[in-house]
Amino acid sequence: HYHIPLIEDAAEALGSFSSQRHCGSFGNLGIFSFNGNKIMTTGGGGMVVTNNEKLAKRLKHLTTTAKLDHALEFVHDEIGYNYRMPNLNAALGLAQLENLNAFIKSKRELADRYHAWCRQNSVDFITEPRGGRSNYWLNAILLNNKEQRDQFLQMTNEQGVMTRPVWTLLHHLPMYQHCVRMDLDNSEWLADRLVNIPSSVPQSLL
Repeated sequence: HYHIPLIEDAAEALGSFSSQRHCGSFGNLGIFSFNGNKIMTTGGGGMVVTNNEKLAKRLKHLTTTAKLDHALEFVHDEIGYNYRMPNLNAALGLAQLENLNAFIKSKRELADRYHAWCRQNSVDFITEPRGGRSNYWLNAILLNNKEQRDQFLQMTNEQGVMTRPVWTLLHHLPMYQHCVRMDLDNSEWLADRLVNIPSSVPQSLL
């Protein structure tokens, strides 16, 4: 309505859909991460997608050191960056991409097992929203309060099960505490209760 350009952060959403449309395709630009912990990886880096030819050419130029096409000279017409993915990393990514559907199937089977356990034990499991289809890259549960969250984190990690709280809210970090911010009560509420649980695909599901 306001013609505001949208850059969609779909870093973890490869293979996820909202209203039968692939995440990352709603904005002028969409970004995906291929970091080592994502549903598929190239070891690092990521991908930018767009259906705008002008933006695509602009991105290509900036990410290849802003070098002009010249037969002999190395001429750069602005500040650019070397964000080209090495061929070895790309080969790894392509091999993983061929197995993406199998990865998603296994992730969803794992989420189903977690969800069934959580229903039996009155624990809130984070599920995909109505109208969406999640890749379940990362599974999470909600506990009743911070005390219960901390007890759960301690108990599971002492038993060798790696669980983690939600990422530290930015306004809690010392370098951002002076920054202007809005009311973050919802974020605080979630941070006190949310726990990320192991989400790698079990060998039995591969």
